[in-house]
Amino acid sequence: MGERLTVGEICTREVTFADKDTNLVTAAQLMRRDHVGALVVVDHLNGERKVSGLLTDRDIVTCVIAQGIDPGPLFVEDIMSAPVITVQEDDSLIDLMRTMRTNGIRRVPVVNEKQDLVGLVTLDDVLRLLAQVFGLLVAAIDKSTQREVKRRP
Repeated sequence: MGERLTVGEICTREVTFADKDTNLVTAAQLMRRDHVGALVVVDHLNGERKVSGLLTDRDIVTCVIAQGIDPGPLFVEDIMSAPVITVQEDDSLIDLMRTMRTNGIRRVPVVNEKQDLVGLVTLDDVLRLLAQVFGLLVAAIDKSTQREVKRRP
């Protein structure tokens, strides 16, 4: 971890993505195959992937399954969330957390300066990182106590 932790340092770089015209059942199978709860929906422009939407397992359940709609004829574009809030890979962890809080979102696609998809960061990623940070702080407290005991038995 650097002194200024960036989103690019904590995001997942291998992102499961789909096109808007991907069949919804195929999209769900992609989620299952890769054990993910969301797909970033992309447009392919000049060999780059531009974020155009986000599809979550919750979207499929609440918009399709719970409504009794047959998912067979549906496409990702039919139920994806768009537009999507993104963050830059050089944004700070604090910037990311503010974006998540302000927008009430748990998954955020990460883009570079050309707005190309480079990763995905989730609330789980942030919580794992914060758990490590708290672990370091607890270790510092323990070390301080050990040092005190050695110096003043």
